[in-house]
Amino acid sequence: MARPTLLALVALGLTLVSGCFGYRIGTRNVYRTDVRTINVPVIRSDSFRPELGVLLTEAVQKEIERRTPYKIADNSVADSILSIRLTNDTKRVIAETNTDEPRLLETVVSVEMNWTDRRGMNLVTTRFLPPGEITHYFAERTDFVPEAGQSIATAFQRNAERLANHIVDQMESRW
Repeated sequence: MARPTLLALVALGLTLVSGCFGYRIGTRNVYRTDVRTINVPVIRSDSFRPELGVLLTEAVQKEIERRTPYKIADNSVADSILSIRLTNDTKRVIAETNTDEPRLLETVVSVEMNWTDRRGMNLVTTRFLPPGEITHYFAERTDFVPEAGQSIATAFQRNAERLANHIVDQMESRW
C-alpha cells in the first residue's frame, strides 16, 4: 500500500519539476548572457534644454549599474551600445489661480532608444513594434506645484529617473 503511494508522489514531483524546467530564477537570468558591458554615450538632446541629456544619461547609467549584471564601459571595449535621443520636452500649465499665476504644471519628456551589439544587431525585442522597426519610443510625464516648493528641475529629475527605469526594463530578456 505504501509503495504505490510513494511511486505516485515521486511521479507527481517529477511532473511538477519538469513542468517548471524552462523558468528562470534570479536577476542574473532575466538579462541577456551574451552581453557583459554597455556603452551609454551622452544622450543627444533635440530640445532647448541641453542639460536634460546629461541628466538622463546619468540616470540611465546608474539604473543599469543598480539593476542589471552589466557594467558601463568605454566605447572601445563595450559589448553593446545603448543609443538614446531626447526628442522632445514640454512644460504646460494645467491649473492657475484667479490672477493667472500657474498653480499646477506638467512636464513631458520623450526619448528614442536603440540597443545594439558590436555587429549592429538589435538586442531589444518586442512584439509591439512593426517588423524592421528598431527604435523604441518612451515618454514620461510629471506634475509639479511651484507653490509647494517644487521646481521644473525636480520635475525633470523625476522624469529622468522614470525614463531610466523604463529603458532598463526593456533590457530584460523576453520569455
